[in-house]
Amino acid sequence: MDARLTAEQDEMRRTLRALLQARCGPQDLRAALDAPAGHDPDLWQALADRLGLPGLALPETYGGVGCTATELALACEETGRALVPSPLLATSVLAAPLVLALGTDAQRDALLPRIASGALTAALAVPGTALATVLALTGDNTGDWAGGGRAGGVQARRADGGWRLYGEVRQVLDGHSAGLLLVAAHTGGFARSRTLVFLVAGDAPRVTRGRQTALDATRPQGWVQLRDVPAELLGESVGESVGETVGEERSAEDQGAADVLGAFRAIGDTAAVVLAAEAVGAADRVLERTVEYVGQREQFGRAIGSFQAVKHRLADVYVQIQAARSAAYYAAWATVHGERTGGLALAQALEALRTAAGEAIQFHGGIGFTWEHEAHLYFKRAAGDELLLGPVHRLRARSAEDARLFERGEVAV
Repeated sequence: MDARLTAEQDEMRRTLRALLQARCGPQDLRAALDAPAGHDPDLWQALADRLGLPGLALPETYGGVGCTATELALACEETGRALVPSPLLATSVLAAPLVLALGTDAQRDALLPRIASGALTAALAVPGTALATVLALTGDNTGDWAGGGRAGGVQARRADGGWRLYGEVRQVLDGHSAGLLLVAAHTGGFARSRTLVFLVAGDAPRVTRGRQTALDATRPQGWVQLRDVPAELLGESVGESVGETVGEERSAEDQGAADVLGAFRAIGDTAAVVLAAEAVGAADRVLERTVEYVGQREQFGRAIGSFQAVKHRLADVYVQIQAARSAAYYAAWATVHGERTGGLALAQALEALRTAAGEAIQFHGGIGFTWEHEAHLYFKRAAGDELLLGPVHRLRARSAEDARLFERGEVAV
């Protein structure tokens, strides 16, 4: 592994940082959070036009840039520094790879170029509390999380030669504003239970949705209700395409369900890598602001940054952030080469961000607890991400299971 950034990667980071400094300052951030969508659509379009950010990891065939998860992680490190509220995670990290992996050629041609251009945003409608399980980051993904019927979630049934969806999903990233919903729904009843993904337009009839209050306002969430909504299956079952018998068609759908769960597991590691890099960027920025402030705040006639205890605590935070950055960079490289290390990198990055944000609040004194200061936004980002794809101890436990660390029941002394 070569840890050095290429000239193109360096230029991408510099350009993105300069754009965000000009367009996403503290006042711009507050205004975006108060907007109905929870983000600034003009900034999102600027990121698409100048950097191709929505399609950074999409193939050039579909209008993307054709980069890897490494470049996407580097870009998200910069968006994390500024706590940019944007559809990037929901659209480019979760939804677009799912369309690429499962969609038919016609579906890819119709959707991916619009996503890459920034004209279309998308949201993955799965229960927010189950997202870490869906992506196989904290446990086995068996599809039970989709729910359906009295169990909650969304139920899919065949009707009039198509599919109809009925149910409700909450805590959906950008679910209130996305132009396209990718809805994971349960079908087949108890005996032949399976999970499939369906495409639903955000403004489709009998779709009701709205924004809901979230701990981390910089990552807006919404609720979605579907009342007998016509939906298009993402992908095409073998039975439907060649006119096989009912029994063979069901077997094809079972295979499709397996593909769905496999696709979720595949994008889960990339999502963890991206969030790890984003958390590292946020931790690095909040540490910079804290170091700057302790050089200005005075106690006993001198700057508190001159006290040895303060230096030691901030040095510990710096070391923790650098370790998390190394883990995130390695995980980004490893994901491209087929290794799954994103969950462990995410655990380390979230812990670093939580520590850095906590120390920032402490060292800023009384002002660090106020709504007007940005310190609480970084702390809420750490807590919100841990609720979204954690917690940290479960991420680590899952990584240990994947590595078969305790398979023999031996514990190092």
